[in-house]
Amino acid sequence: MAEAWTSQAEELERRFQKGDTRALARALTLVESGHPVGQALLKRVRGQGRAKVVGITGSPGAGKSALTDRLILEARRRGERVGVLAVDPSSPFTGGAILGDRIRMMRHHQDPGVYIRSLASRGALGGLAGAAVAALNLLEAFGFDRIFVETVGVGQSEVDIARVADTTLLVLTPAAGDAVQAFKAGVMEIADLFAVNKFDLPGGERLIQELKSALELSPPRPGGWRPPIFPTVAATGEGVEALFEGLEAHHRHLLEHGLLEAHRLERARFEVESVIQEWGRRKTQGAGELVAAVARGEVSPEEAALRLLGPEAEERLA
Repeated sequence: MAEAWTSQAEELERRFQKGDTRALARALTLVESGHPVGQALLKRVRGQGRAKVVGITGSPGAGKSALTDRLILEARRRGERVGVLAVDPSSPFTGGAILGDRIRMMRHHQDPGVYIRSLASRGALGGLAGAAVAALNLLEAFGFDRIFVETVGVGQSEVDIARVADTTLLVLTPAAGDAVQAFKAGVMEIADLFAVNKFDLPGGERLIQELKSALELSPPRPGGWRPPIFPTVAATGEGVEALFEGLEAHHRHLLEHGLLEAHRLERARFEVESVIQEWGRRKTQGAGELVAAVARGEVSPEEAALRLLGPEAEERLA
């Protein structure tokens, strides 16, 4: 069986390296499902390519998808090949992605220089599953110049996007009290750039002033980077070109200060942690009696975890 999987991976890799988008789609499906062929292919192509990876996060309704759509247009205008990972909420019934973001970006479906893929968050705490990071590695190996990763929305653990992307863009809107909420949620500290979208609504200038005041209290980012704030109106494209230049400026900053490699290592660390988390989730699904024992106070959560991990773990941690 292992030989058959290796043979399938080699054939898929041959098509993948030739730029066959059907092979890319197949590879993404296999990787997301955890199939051995997908894992074998990922191992063979991992590390190829050096895309500019931009994470886009923000509260639901902030216009992340509309702004991403405009950024794709700007990237294409500059001759870049673009990949997009839209990490959607998981369906409560099937566990699959709800394809809202792909629907909003349909104008690009006939452009061979743009590839958009929706992935389910699978209930991951930060809105990112390990499969999303694996998919990101595949898109990078496929040769895209820029990859946008749009997340589910802001939450206490949404900071995971900063561990995956080279540049993190936080999208806020004037009328939602977003500055205060972002500060409370901890995402102010992880944003490399801010977009005040729907700036044509009342309160845009006030929000920018709130952000500036909050940023004055925050320590500078690595290399002394100070996050800029860009007013945008995604519906019309206003401010998008300036925002794109801001993304470029941050990427140059990372290169000048030798920070990109640290980002790549952190991405790999996050991926390993995600795999461990997924293993733990699968282990507990078939451990009803052990979980009940924890609920009754007969076994501590630590003891239960050690039993699920196996005797080797118990000996190693004893």
